[in-house]
Amino acid sequence: MHVDLPEKRYYKIGEVAKAFHVNTSLIRFWEKEFDIIKPKKNAKGNRLFTPDDITNFKLIYSLVKERGFTLEGAKQKLKKNPQKTVEHQEIINRLETVKAALVAIKNQL
Repeated sequence: MHVDLPEKRYYKIGEVAKAFHVNTSLIRFWEKEFDIIKPKKNAKGNRLFTPDDITNFKLIYSLVKERGFTLEGAKQKLKKNPQKTVEHQEIINRLETVKAALVAIKNQL
């Protein structure tokens, strides 16, 4: 999944939810369920997600929404071999970028 977010240090929960096309409640739920998501909180208690958190959300989104893993299955996959899972996600992201570029070229023809 290609997430269209600008380069920033921190993202608000609404920005993250909009980028993934999900509700903010799902973002909060995933934050509680997965230990790899650790947002910072400001003085008001608002969640501020880092680019690392966004990468982890991409990974969780891919496992749960695209590949059909259950939450428990996704947790086990992340705990079993997190580095390999991240590498696979990076490869998928690169391939999606190449695909988008090829589609853009096709549309120009």
